[in-house]
Amino acid sequence: PGPADRRAAVPAAALRRARGLSLPSPRLTGLGAGLLTTLAMFVLGCLDALLCSGSPTVYSVLFLPVCVACGLWVRPADLLAGPVTVPLAYTVGLLPINEGSAGFGGQAVGVFTALSLQAGWLYTGTLLTAVIVLVRRVVLITRRRRQQRPRPSRHPRSPRCSVAAPGRSRP
Repeated sequence: PGPADRRAAVPAAALRRARGLSLPSPRLTGLGAGLLTTLAMFVLGCLDALLCSGSPTVYSVLFLPVCVACGLWVRPADLLAGPVTVPLAYTVGLLPINEGSAGFGGQAVGVFTALSLQAGWLYTGTLLTAVIVLVRRVVLITRRRRQQRPRPSRHPRSPRCSVAAPGRSRP
C-alpha cells in the first residue's frame, strides 16, 4: 500500500472510533446530579467573573449545556430531580458574578436582581431540562410496557384437520 492508501485509512479508522464514542449512560442520582450541576455552575460563574467581567449573558448561555447534561445524565429513578436542581445551581453560580454590595444583604440583593433580570434564561434552561426528562420518562415507560406484554407463542396452533373422521360428518 502506498502513502495515499495510508492517508485514506486514517480518516476511516478515526470515524470508526468516533462512532463508538457516546455520552455516558445516565448514572447520577438526584443528589449527584444536583451537586455536579451546582459545582459546574459555580465554576462557570468564577470563570465568567475572571474572563468576561461577570457577564450574566455569557453565564446564562453556558447554563444551557449544563441543563442538557443534567437532564441526560440523571438516572431513570431520579428523573424528577433534574428540573428541580438546575434553578438552584443557577442561583449558586450567580454568587461570583452578582453586582451586590458587601455583606450578606448586599449579596442577596445582587443575586435576586440577577435572577429577575435573567429569568428568561433560567426558565429556558429549566424547561429544557424538563423536556429532556419527560422524553426520557416516556421512553422508559414505553419500554417497560412493551416488555410486560405477553408475547405470542412462536408455535402456531395445530391446524384443525379438514378431513372429517370416519363416521362423523362435518357441520
